[in-house]
Amino acid sequence: MNTDIRSESVVYGCIKNIAADEVAYHRRHNRDAMQQLPSAESWSLVNREMFSVPEQQATDASLMTEVMHFGASYQGVEHEWNYWLEQFESLLRKMYWVSATVHLETEMSGLHSFVFATDGIAHEPDQSDIQIRCEWVKDAN
Repeated sequence: MNTDIRSESVVYGCIKNIAADEVAYHRRHNRDAMQQLPSAESWSLVNREMFSVPEQQATDASLMTEVMHFGASYQGVEHEWNYWLEQFESLLRKMYWVSATVHLETEMSGLHSFVFATDGIAHEPDQSDIQIRCEWVKDAN
């Protein structure tokens, strides 16, 4: 049994974007925003290595949703969760997106899911109309 108060936490999720008119520009802009994040070596909670930076996706017009995945494990990140959220929201403010979902799994307090939305159809860089909703699921075991 692990008695360490600062046990392992896992954060993962995705950012989705639908860019019907300027697909290539939005993808390039979003990739650049993720690449400009600090390196994991800088001890930043949100860093570029945790993102799977998408390459050019299929040109099939029916597949317009770009999905940008991310994930990382931490030692007790829930104790610094407000800082993690601030850094993630800072990234979102620089990107084009329609929704973002973050899952926080902790040994101590179960699964938390955070859903980010915007007032309009999609978020554009440097707009601050971000809303967050949290759902908590505690494992019954």
